[in-house]
Amino acid sequence: MKKLFIIAAALLIGAGAAAQETEKPEYGIQQTGWASKPKVGAYIIGGYKYSDKEGANGGPGFNCRLIRAYVDGSIFNQFNYRIQFQANGEKPHVKDFYVEWAKYKWFSVKIGQFKRAFTFENPMNPWDVGAGDFSFLVQKMAGMGDRLGEANMGGRDQGIQIQGDFLPVGQDQHNLFHYQLGIWNGQGINLADKDLKKDIIGTIQVQPVKGLKIGVFGWKGNWIDGNGVDLKRERVSAGLSFDRSNWTVRAEYATAIAGEKEQSGAADAFYATVGVPVCNWFKVYLKWDEFRAAATKETSHDMYSCIANFRLHKNLNFQLEYRYHNDMNLPVHNYNEIWFETYIRF
Repeated sequence: MKKLFIIAAALLIGAGAAAQETEKPEYGIQQTGWASKPKVGAYIIGGYKYSDKEGANGGPGFNCRLIRAYVDGSIFNQFNYRIQFQANGEKPHVKDFYVEWAKYKWFSVKIGQFKRAFTFENPMNPWDVGAGDFSFLVQKMAGMGDRLGEANMGGRDQGIQIQGDFLPVGQDQHNLFHYQLGIWNGQGINLADKDLKKDIIGTIQVQPVKGLKIGVFGWKGNWIDGNGVDLKRERVSAGLSFDRSNWTVRAEYATAIAGEKEQSGAADAFYATVGVPVCNWFKVYLKWDEFRAAATKETSHDMYSCIANFRLHKNLNFQLEYRYHNDMNLPVHNYNEIWFETYIRF
């Protein structure tokens, strides 16, 4: 009898929980439910860098790359929000702040400050890139120290973006298509627009098999520099990204077109990355990275890297990287670097 009572009580509780899940929320200023508990977290990336580059005096030595803290959550199971701060550097600042209506997988709307929808690598978290820094392509073409002179904006800007995944295919029902289209100020993070013009950035991607994405990206806009000069920013990029069973392959090419060529000459960039899992906690990346400031061999900077990642825990990683540079823009073209970085988060 006691067992029957316990089973009946459990069924009633389960039915009540299911009813609560299917219950439609009532909107209004009195509503206090239907909100997730805010998730608070942080991560730190630091380490040691050595370089035999002429004039580098051995490199910066011990350093702190990033200290970031964030808060995110959801309301009504369809409005997601995030705030992220960066604490290190000369000026601690806000990195991200946005709210996203994400009720439907095929159509969502995000507004605030967040990553630009340009290249596969730019939206990635530093933990997932596999190397000690983002590629030259992302640094010079996606807003992490832009080739036109914009300061490091972390690949971010302020704007509004729509995105979605649709057309599930195959036995695993992965989505065949992904798209993003955004309108941005064009000036970067924590800065107001300086004109009435806006940047338009978008991508269309196809996923023929689960984990393999092939995409093209476009960017048409402008940037106002510190002297008030209006510089066009018109770029295209294409590439592929494969990430499955801890194997990684990424390759992307980007070029500046139209107005950028008229003002500051052509430029292009390419990188290729392969990540090979040796075991569950040890993964090795090989990478070729190239940026050509004027799209010529004489202005090329090539870097070849071998990076060992010791991921002992989801929230703990040690990274050892060797870099060989061939920079045609320097009097002494070739130099070596060794980076050791520690990653920890909670």
